[in-house]
Amino acid sequence: MTWLKSRRLHYLLAMTALFFSLMVILRAIFYFGFSEVPGNPDYETGAILSALGIGLRFDLRLALLLMLPLAALAYLPRFNLLNSRLMRLLAHGYLIIALALLGLTYILDFGHYAYLGERLNVTALRFMQDTRDSTLMVWESYPVIWITLGLVAGVAGSYWLARIAERKLLQRTAAGISGFQATVGFLVCFTLFFFAILGRVSNINILNPIPLRWSEAFVSGDRAIGALGLNPVLYFRDTLLIPVSPFDKEQVAEYYPLIADHLGIPEDQRQDLNFVRTVEVQSHKLDHERPPNVVFVMLESLGASRVSSYGLPVESSPNLDQLGRDGWRFENFYVPVTGTAKTIWATFTGIPDVAPTESASRNPLTSHQRTVLNEFEGYRNFYFIGGNAGWANIDGLVQQTIDDLELYQEGDWQSPDVDVWGISDLNLFRESNQILADLPDDQPFFAFIQTAGNHRPFTIPDNNGDFQPRTDLSDEQLAKYGFRSAAQFNAVRLLDYNVGEYMKWARESDYFDNTIFVFFGDHSNRITTLPHMPAMDQLGLESHHVPHIIYAPRYLKPRVIEESVGLVDVLPTVAGMLGLNYRNTTLGRDFQIPAPEGDRANFVVLQEGPSPIYGMVTKDFLVRMNADGSNATLHDLHSDTPKQDVAAKHPEVFERLFKLARGQYETSRYMFYDNVDD
Repeated sequence: MTWLKSRRLHYLLAMTALFFSLMVILRAIFYFGFSEVPGNPDYETGAILSALGIGLRFDLRLALLLMLPLAALAYLPRFNLLNSRLMRLLAHGYLIIALALLGLTYILDFGHYAYLGERLNVTALRFMQDTRDSTLMVWESYPVIWITLGLVAGVAGSYWLARIAERKLLQRTAAGISGFQATVGFLVCFTLFFFAILGRVSNINILNPIPLRWSEAFVSGDRAIGALGLNPVLYFRDTLLIPVSPFDKEQVAEYYPLIADHLGIPEDQRQDLNFVRTVEVQSHKLDHERPPNVVFVMLESLGASRVSSYGLPVESSPNLDQLGRDGWRFENFYVPVTGTAKTIWATFTGIPDVAPTESASRNPLTSHQRTVLNEFEGYRNFYFIGGNAGWANIDGLVQQTIDDLELYQEGDWQSPDVDVWGISDLNLFRESNQILADLPDDQPFFAFIQTAGNHRPFTIPDNNGDFQPRTDLSDEQLAKYGFRSAAQFNAVRLLDYNVGEYMKWARESDYFDNTIFVFFGDHSNRITTLPHMPAMDQLGLESHHVPHIIYAPRYLKPRVIEESVGLVDVLPTVAGMLGLNYRNTTLGRDFQIPAPEGDRANFVVLQEGPSPIYGMVTKDFLVRMNADGSNATLHDLHSDTPKQDVAAKHPEVFERLFKLARGQYETSRYMFYDNVDD
């Protein structure tokens, strides 16, 4: 254990402790001086302590990151902090700059929170657009001189402590450490550093380690408590990925009358870009004695091109095919944007995820959305996922957006993990079904089950019932149907098998007869060509076109829906079935209510990025265009040459879909922020 006497190790630990202690003191100042939580009986002590604990882990992460430049200077092979005055001068300069920036960031954060009730984020940069007025406002509103003196005193005091640590620890006599001891010390320190940066020591999947994220501070759903768990430096950095001006309000206003018609907003409510409307009880509501339960099953990476009943020449999905024959099968159902996180966002928020970078769920400023689901009064809400819900900050989105959500994820299951995505889908269905079956008969519930098995690495668990992979089809044969390999094909078959097993268990439960089951794919993962779906293949719609089935044998007679329906419409459609009088603040619509545009149209993003390509799709046509509306074309989905532009042949269709697409795109960007639940 001689390596523990390392001068450099002691020095770096002291610097980490210095940075961490400063942030703990600043966290205490924020808690007692700016937060509205202390002394408020409405806030539970457990939630407060949990948020503060998360905040301290963020503070430790930042302290370690700030220490890294010093570590580099300390461990340079020849000239380092032990023997080079130049390196020590560089370290001194770095410390002064780092301490000053740290202190300044916290000061700005305190002022920002006192002024707007939000921790410092990228939107604060808008104040720089009018520097003169912003500077005068700060000067007249705050004791700038005293704050500056306090900052200087804090930096000077911290720097003085750092110099003491340097003299005491770096300039003492060396302990004489061998190469082996140094290697052991490095490995131990690296392991501790890894877990400290990760921010967690339990429920860690080594194949897919998910670090502590800002979303975990908001698990209570309360913004004031969530603010306690943030570190302003790290939080500001996360929000820097967000554009300062993420929407064009003038464009939103231009298309507002069209979108208001599209959503059915009454004339007397069309002011100030209002998208809120009340949907009354519909005549098509189900005839039920007690509120039906609702179960959503998200079918990972399952495009319509993978499902037999949608035209796949080889049988892949007998169970889903049967559910489609016995329930409502949607022939032309589309997710607005591909990607699992974007699908989950659109499902609950009713807004297409048109975020230019990453997914909207990762945006701390928009993760607390209104949702039609919260209009399901009296329902218990469940979210079941076999792995960790922290990826893409999905846990933060759903727990902030859905009232009183009960989230089951990695660490909550009895079954063992089978791969990077957690427990097998079969065990996810089995345990989820048991949780729902144990509920009282008079307790209505909403449950969201997120599968993951139909995704690389396409794991087929050793213990997965009597499922048997097919080996009679070669990779070359399967490539003709859009599959890259037999493993990918059998993953679809396994997902279908697991759905069949779940429905067997559900039928044996007391909740089955009074439940509406909603199945939908989140996107497709096509790699080869799709000769059985030429339009989807050639126009880039194959990943958006997914299966959708609503199955409730007690309530619904078999039906095939030819109209174009979108993912954002699912929750409003279910709300209509339940016979709710509900508030809708989203872009979603009950598909059973006639569409003002006539032939129903749905928004899709065909190519993501800062300059996306997007459009509107009906059961017959697709219009597509660049972000600014340029290069717009119209395509016939039933043509032998779907790539051909037919705008000149159908000018009225083109004009209608073009305007809807432009309006949907601009409105979606705006609604990210307009739909935030205050």
